[in-house]
Amino acid sequence: MTKRLTPLAPVPLDETDRALLAALAEDARRPVSELARLVGLSAPSTAERIRRLEAQGVIERFTVQLDPRALGFTLQAIVRVKPLPGQLHLVEEVIRRIPEFVECDKVTGDDCFICRLYLRTIDQLDEILSKVTERAETSTAIVKSTPLARRLPPLG
Repeated sequence: MTKRLTPLAPVPLDETDRALLAALAEDARRPVSELARLVGLSAPSTAERIRRLEAQGVIERFTVQLDPRALGFTLQAIVRVKPLPGQLHLVEEVIRRIPEFVECDKVTGDDCFICRLYLRTIDQLDEILSKVTERAETSTAIVKSTPLARRLPPLG
């Protein structure tokens, strides 16, 4: 797959591009022949559109989505992290090294990071956070449900 820098201007998408991206977001393992049928193009034209969207940086990668519960991770937590003075880069490195942190965004505001953790038990939370709280203040919320899972941005 070709990787390029993020475009300076938004990439214009037509209706076929939007339909193709929605189909790939739903199931990136669909054969090109099925994608072609869904978007009303030939298989070679569909494959070329996918390559173009990759080259333009619209499609970054094809991936798999796992269900953490199937792997024994029964809890999710959202942790806001506010590094102590002078500790920003060290806190970021600690977060990167802890595999239970599955997402982390650097944000503006009082907190510097907002992170998502997957946990097998609630007992793990203190053990994991103790590695961070040496260098940062944290505030944690346990996820009860996810009414809106990650989705595509508006394509229209």
